Amino acid sequence: MMLPMTKPRGRRRAQSPYQPRLLYGSGRTAAAPARPQPPPYGASGRPPRLPKGTGETRRYLAVGLDCYLCLLVVGLLVHSCLGPAGAGAGTTAAVLIGHLTVLSFANQVLLTMAVRASAGKLIMGVRVIRLPDAGRPEFRRLVLRWLYGLFWLPLQPWHHLRRGATAEPPPRERLGGGPPAAPHTDLAGVRQVHRSDLRYYRKAVEGRAG
Repeated sequence: MMLPMTKPRGRRRAQSPYQPRLLYGSGRTAAAPARPQPPPYGASGRPPRLPKGTGETRRYLAVGLDCYLCLLVVGLLVHSCLGPAGAGAGTTAAVLIGHLTVLSFANQVLLTMAVRASAGKLIMGVRVIRLPDAGRPEFRRLVLRWLYGLFWLPLQPWHHLRRGATAEPPPRERLGGGPPAAPHTDLAGVRQVHRSDLRYYRKAVEGRAG
């Protein structure tokens, strides 16, 4: 008498604990257990890590807002100073450059020193911190950063085109003579971070100190 052939059973694959399970006899699925989330600023017993820098898109939008607001305010000031009749081209250019310089300094240095952000960064939710302790940037660092923005950033399109043609290292690395700066870090030793990340970091530091 021949026995009926049965299909060999393979090894049953273990079901992931995070997949929904079918409740027997109910036709419903049980809720999947929540995945354990790692603490965002380091585990207990370890010092909280510094917030990461913001993305390039947010930084560029903040710079664009700063430029737009600065030009808008300077345009209104120049129009009120020169009057409706206007003045010569030389006088207009001198007044325009003077107002732009003063307003840019007040926005990028004085306002950032007071509230950790310029007007455009306040709108975009960005804050400027000092490295490596995430403190408030001091006057010297902010002045250096402002001068760097005035004289180096406007030349970036030309540097990108030149590097694409000659495949040279960036001018900052060629002239500095040292290792490149850390990601999202300026030459002045500051970093632009999200406002929420900075708030969570400060709460973590206060909780650890308490």
